[in-house]
Amino acid sequence: MALFDFLEKEHTIAGPGFNRWLVPPAALAIHLCIGMAYGFSVFWLPLSRAIGIKDPVACAKDISLMAEIFSTTCDWKISMLGWMYTLFFVLLGISAATWGGWLERAGPRKAGVVAAVCWCGGLVISAFGIKTHQIWMMWLGSGVIGGVGLGLGYISPVSTLIKWFPDRRGMATGMAIMGFGGGAMIGAPLATSLMKHFATPTSVGVYETFLAMAAIYFVFMIAGAMGYRVVPTGWKPAGWTPPATTSTNAMITSKHVHVKRVWGIPQFWLIWAVLTLNVSAGIGILGMASPLLQEVFAGKLLGLDVAFNDLTSVQKASIAGIAAGFLGLLSLFNIGGRFVWASCSDFLGRKATYFVFLILGFILYVSVPTLSHAGSLALFVGAFCIILSMYGGGFATVPAYLADIFGTQFVGAIHGRLLTAWSTAGILGPVLVNYIREYQLAHGVPKAQAYDVTMYILAALLVVGVICNALVRPLDNKYFMSDEELAHEKQLAHERAAASVAVGTGSGGTTSVAKVVLAWAAVGIPLLIGVSVTIQKAAVLFK
Repeated sequence: MALFDFLEKEHTIAGPGFNRWLVPPAALAIHLCIGMAYGFSVFWLPLSRAIGIKDPVACAKDISLMAEIFSTTCDWKISMLGWMYTLFFVLLGISAATWGGWLERAGPRKAGVVAAVCWCGGLVISAFGIKTHQIWMMWLGSGVIGGVGLGLGYISPVSTLIKWFPDRRGMATGMAIMGFGGGAMIGAPLATSLMKHFATPTSVGVYETFLAMAAIYFVFMIAGAMGYRVVPTGWKPAGWTPPATTSTNAMITSKHVHVKRVWGIPQFWLIWAVLTLNVSAGIGILGMASPLLQEVFAGKLLGLDVAFNDLTSVQKASIAGIAAGFLGLLSLFNIGGRFVWASCSDFLGRKATYFVFLILGFILYVSVPTLSHAGSLALFVGAFCIILSMYGGGFATVPAYLADIFGTQFVGAIHGRLLTAWSTAGILGPVLVNYIREYQLAHGVPKAQAYDVTMYILAALLVVGVICNALVRPLDNKYFMSDEELAHEKQLAHERAAASVAVGTGSGGTTSVAKVVLAWAAVGIPLLIGVSVTIQKAAVLFK
């Protein structure tokens, strides 16, 4: 359709003088918006009293699940709202795996626009679900439709960034995926402010907040999608040549695997297992970080030698505030780790970087029970900060790992299929942590010791991860596309040779410096504000 031709991949190929440093802020604009998925818990308490306003209106004890789902006279339980998280990350993995191949041919701009429509449209549907008090509309809107937007938005810049930065693959993907981790730092305070603004004696302000955020996010995501440019075939930065093979880059291939073949390649499943195990350990802890700190250290957080169950309600409120600061600190390391570790992988090598994640993670998990029983709060907090930095680093490093092993032609689609590991870990990690804790407590284990076995089990997962990572080897030539197959795929993807486009080379290009600065300011300023707010919350840990 001529009206939407500007979305086609051939219309997004970079023109003369294009500056590659305009692509990362475009990716960040999308990732910072969809990253609010991590911050949706800010809505749970207000939504749990959407009818009662001040206090929740409980449903009848004998009400059926179906009646509770469609009821307009009693409030939702937080456990029902929590299903949004599950839907988010299950649909993220499914949609990324399903439409990753389409993305490679359609291009990042079209995928970014579809992601914006799904994510923001899902928020609008959820808003009407809140207005009419129908939780199924929230599950469908933000959970399912929004989850599809999450998947497409998450993988939309991966292939493009790796091709624009062949000299810094890890750093390039780290910049974008850092945004996904930072989305909640911006979105959660914004949502809190909007809910306070829209709250009335008859409304908790969430319905209006969803609509406002949908509008804000749509503008940013469309701007990001419009900012995407595809690298011409054969382009490389000025003065850069692929480095000679060394011990750190011996696994980097110059050939390409078709996405349809990866399901049958052992190395794909080994990397899938490595990501699953690394993420399972991190995501399980991330979800339980607040009660973990409170129950393990209890009165020690206030300078008192008092167990958690013996604290007064006022004291529990005080340590809850400290735990919130702990969560803020973890989120900072989660975000920073995405950029720092991914950048480090450019000179360490991807396989070696994952060995660091898995081996250092094992040491830290095993040491946590000892640190907690010794009452060493600083070392305990430090251990978890490093663990969460490697959790984020695992996400940011894996696209470059895939590009090294499988080539760059279908890396976005292959990354999409690998994200089913995230969906798996999103179930495995929390189940392990939550159910082992409940089992321990049910058998009389004190709360301060209820997490010890969990830490050892998570450490064991990382040992399996070390074995899987050690087994990753360069691919046999039989898995790669022939020159004829590659040429055919490039034609289907509407690729053009660099010589026919005369794109600017090197780190710069002829694009004005002001344009690059403005693009980075548009995403950098909100991110810095979010970091500032988070640091203020985390400061309570050091008082």
